[in-house]
This record gives sequence, C-alpha cells and structure tokens, in this order.
Amino acid sequence: MNTSDSPVAVIGAGPIGLITALGLVAHGVPVVVFEAGDDLSSETKAGTVLTRTLEVLDRYGALGPVLEVSLRLDEIGEVDRATGTSTGSVLTSALAGETRFPFVVNVPQHELEPVLAHVLEERAPGTVRMRHRLEDFTQHEDGVMLRLSTPDGIVSFAASHVLACDGGRSTVRDRLGVEVTGHTLEQRYMLVDLVCDLDVRNPRDYPYLAYFGDREEWMVLVRQPHCWRFVFPLAPGRDAPTPDELRNKARHFIGEVDSLEVLGGNVYTVHHRVATEWRDRRVFLMGDAAHLITPMWALGLNTGVLDASNLPWRLAWVRRGWAGEKLLDGYEAEQKPVAVHGSGAMAEAARAVMDRRSDSVAGWRDAMTRTLLGVRLGADWSMTRTGPLGVGDRIPDLRVFSRRGPVHLHELCRDSFLALHLTDARRRPHIPAGGPAGLRQVVVSRWDALDPHVYFDPGDTVRERLGDAVVLVRPDAHIAHIEPWTATAWKSVQDRYLQEVHLAG
Repeated sequence: MNTSDSPVAVIGAGPIGLITALGLVAHGVPVVVFEAGDDLSSETKAGTVLTRTLEVLDRYGALGPVLEVSLRLDEIGEVDRATGTSTGSVLTSALAGETRFPFVVNVPQHELEPVLAHVLEERAPGTVRMRHRLEDFTQHEDGVMLRLSTPDGIVSFAASHVLACDGGRSTVRDRLGVEVTGHTLEQRYMLVDLVCDLDVRNPRDYPYLAYFGDREEWMVLVRQPHCWRFVFPLAPGRDAPTPDELRNKARHFIGEVDSLEVLGGNVYTVHHRVATEWRDRRVFLMGDAAHLITPMWALGLNTGVLDASNLPWRLAWVRRGWAGEKLLDGYEAEQKPVAVHGSGAMAEAARAVMDRRSDSVAGWRDAMTRTLLGVRLGADWSMTRTGPLGVGDRIPDLRVFSRRGPVHLHELCRDSFLALHLTDARRRPHIPAGGPAGLRQVVVSRWDALDPHVYFDPGDTVRERLGDAVVLVRPDAHIAHIEPWTATAWKSVQDRYLQEVHLAG
C-alpha cells in the first residue's frame, strides 16, 4: 500500500483529538477524525483552559470562537477552609510581558467540543465522522489500514499515520499491547455543576477559580459561564452524593444562599498512570491514551494539549519531505517526561497542599504560575523557567514591527522554523535568499532598515531578553538553538536546522 498522500487518522473526537486535527489542518495535512459515539460528549468534564493552551488554539486558528463561549479570569485564589481567609492568589496579569493572553478561561468541556468541531468543519468539511468505531488496524511499511464498524457495516480506511486520542480506555493502546504504569488513588473526585448567584443576591467575591484547602475536606470552586462548578474529594467506597447532599456540601463551604439548583455531576477516579510506550512505528498515543493525570490544577486536558502542540508540525515536516523520520521520535522523548515527572508530580503536590499535608502555599503559587505557560522541553526538560532563556524553552511572544505594523514572534513561526538574528540592521547583515525548505531567517533590530526581512524592535525589547544572538525557534514556539551572533551565523543556523530535522549530511 502507498499512503504517502493519505490522511492522518485521529481516533477520538474529544478535545485533544479535535485540537490535534486543527493543528494538522493548520499545517496543511489532510486528516480524518473517527468517533465511536453518536455525538460529542455531554458529560460534566474538564472546565479550565490555561494560557499555553490559549496560545496553541490561537496558532491553530480556533481561539476566537472558544473565547466567545468562555469566561475569562485573571486571578486564581487559594482559600483556607478553616478560617475562610485568602492565603494568596496568582494574578495572571504578571504574564502580560510574556504572552498576548495573560489570563485563563473557564468553559465546560461539553461546550468546548462543539466549538472546536464547528471550526474544524469550517476549515476542512467532512473531517469528523461520527459512529465510526475502530475495531483493529494493521501497520505496513508505508501506512496503516484501519477496520471500523459503522451503521453500514465494517469499512476499511487507509491512513498514513494513526493518532490515538481515544481516552483512558484507548482501543488503540489495547491493540498495540502497550501497558500503563503508575497508580490509582483510592480517593475519587465528585464534580457537580450548581446554579447559584454568588455575585449579586449572595455576593461572595471569590476568585472565579478558587481552591479551598482543608485537612478534612477540600474543595475547588470554578465559575463557569452559566453556573458554578464544585469539585470535592469522595472517600473510598462512598456512593455518589444525592442532589440534597450535594447542596448541603456546597453550603458547608459557601454558606447559606437563597437557591441552589443541581445541573449535573460526575464521579472521577483519580490516576497518575502513563503508557510505557507512546509510539509504535506509524501509531502514536496522545492525551489520556498516553497519560492519565488528575484534573487538579487543570493538568488533565491542558497536558494533553501540549501533546497536540508537539506532534502535528513534526508530521507536516516529514510528509512534506522537509525532515527525516527520526524527527517523529522527538514527540515521545519530549512529552513523556512532562507527563511522568512534570504534570504528575505537580498534581501530587497540589493534593498535598489541598489536604494540608503540605504548607507550601508559596510553592503552590509558583507551581500554578509555571503551569500557565508550559515547560522547557528536551534533554534538560524542566517545569521551572528560572534564569536566562535556553534551548527547549517557549520563547516569549514579544511584539516587533514589520513594514506593515505590529506582529508577534509566535505569529512569525506558525508554519516554519524561524531564525532571529538579533543584531544591528545598520550594518546590513547578510541573510541569503532561499535556503532549506521550512526555515525562515530574519533580522530583529532597534535600528530600522528598508528591508522586508528586518523587524523593528523599539527599545531593544527582544534583544534584552535574548542577547546578541541568533535564536532558532520551532513552529511550536520552543527554542531549538541559540548561539552568539556572527557575520556567518546564517550558515551555522542553517546547518543546525538541518540537524534538528534530521537532514544533515
């Protein structure tokens, strides 16, 4: 079989599957999403989208419609349950110099998914195919043949690659025989949506994302666009509370209010489990199929979006012939440590703070701030970003000016590697035309020049952050390489790019 022009098959139309598909479409890669269900999920699930995820949605052209149905917030608070007093807040406005989106948003997953699906349908009509349940697949040297059950019987589908976004009970992972390691907590989470007025008739002035810590029973309170979401721990073996019990539990934290209407709820089993392998030749595991992380600190969905940020551009480069197959190995190498040691470890720390087994509230604020913009990727991966920017870091989305007006660094690298030459444009640094496919080289300088390859940097804002350097940035806005600037930097960064995409030599 020859599937060089065949679509990529995404299994599962949850948020990670839909965002992954949007990423592939943004890079010009044909894709089909197969969903077993009759419709998108209507369950009460994830509800907070962090800043880095907003940047990914913006890169994939879906942020505007998502913001239209979301509630924006710039404060994440921690409240001591015993005293009812604030123990500190994270103010996302502190990120205003780092991103165009210095806030997070609350939107229920069952409202997010239809918006993502609608954008995908507009960009690539017919991409999502409902009632297509994956039964099995066979890998070949140059593609994957899928067998799917549909209302019209079993059908076959030839795909170039398969991306498993089919959740914690992944059929794809099961067919591959991949194990998951880790543990499942005895404690479960109860999530319930309640309609109550805490703004006018019963003003409480809680942050719209508030963590109530307590040794006996903690709670997370999330203001959704049309309700308040309460998340409680549920003791082992305890049945799900009745609606009356839920109303009483809510009053235990927020006090008496004039009305509490239960809209719906869900009981979650809490995991820290990660697949032992994330890739088998042309098949990749993503999101919950690769890692089951507690929803504490919004680490479930948002960790999956980091997967959806990392893999699509790699597939695009390989399919275009701009990269060697080894480029695809970087996906698991970079994302697996984030799930195992990053998000998972931070989730454990979050539970300790909420249970008051740890008094590190200052650490809580630091950790929460760090989750908003992602992690350093690569061999020296890290959840921290102290000191100067280095390889693997997400580059700040700083503003520069083209001949036509303002533009941000993340916009310049959406579908290319970007080499930023931070030097003096008055000296007319040599930047050759052409070069390897997929690489763009520009000059950033506080001295303007009548050259479309020069971007004006008033006040040396970018140069102050990065120094007199040439910086190679990937399409996902992570730094691939930094070196001191020289007159021949264009050649060395070109060679480095070819190494990054595994075409050197």
